[in-house]
Amino acid sequence: MDEQRIIELETRIAYQEQSVLELNEALASQQVQLTQLAQLAESLRERVAALATAGADDDTPVEERPPHY
Repeated sequence: MDEQRIIELETRIAYQEQSVLELNEALASQQVQLTQLAQLAESLRERVAALATAGADDDTPVEERPPHY
């Protein structure tokens, strides 16, 4: 191989390594967000279940749609 070809390949590898690092950071950030959203969804599910249980005890609807719907 000639020297120019080796330089070109090394340059491509350097750019690919940088791209892999950036993608890894993005993936790690998304994983953190996904975990937070899963915790939030679980918390909301528990709140809705608690409201449904509380509403069943006092015979009043938890959420009643307005008559115009």
